[in-house]
Amino acid sequence: MPDSSPEPDEATVDAVGKLVFALETVEQARGHLYAFHHLTGTADFALGEAVEGLRKAGHADWAERIETELIGLNVLPDRWTFQVIEEYDQGYYAAYRDMTRGVAEDLTGGRFHLHEERIKRSRRTEGRPGHEMGRPSG
Repeated sequence: MPDSSPEPDEATVDAVGKLVFALETVEQARGHLYAFHHLTGTADFALGEAVEGLRKAGHADWAERIETELIGLNVLPDRWTFQVIEEYDQGYYAAYRDMTRGVAEDLTGGRFHLHEERIKRSRRTEGRPGHEMGRPSG
């Protein structure tokens, strides 16, 4: 049964804040996974340039080995990086995100950053330009 009170108790706000922080950490990990994907793809295309250079320099044997053994090699068994990302996004990441969303909807009215909102309220200077409260989180 969802909590319909506009302001949850401090323990709930703290616990949901920790859950949201954990999700934000997973978001960072996901960003690194995308960076891994982009960097690996960039390196694979750079290999093609290396192969051309090796051929022009008279090193056809090395060029052939790189072209046939390394270019296009799976990064994990049966997977390129895009497949790793898709599995991560559709599995672990989606479950984490959906669970966090469900908890926040149930316990804090969908407000993910209620903890930070309370910190802002306590640290801002009332009436000072640039310190306006703004709209609530969520």
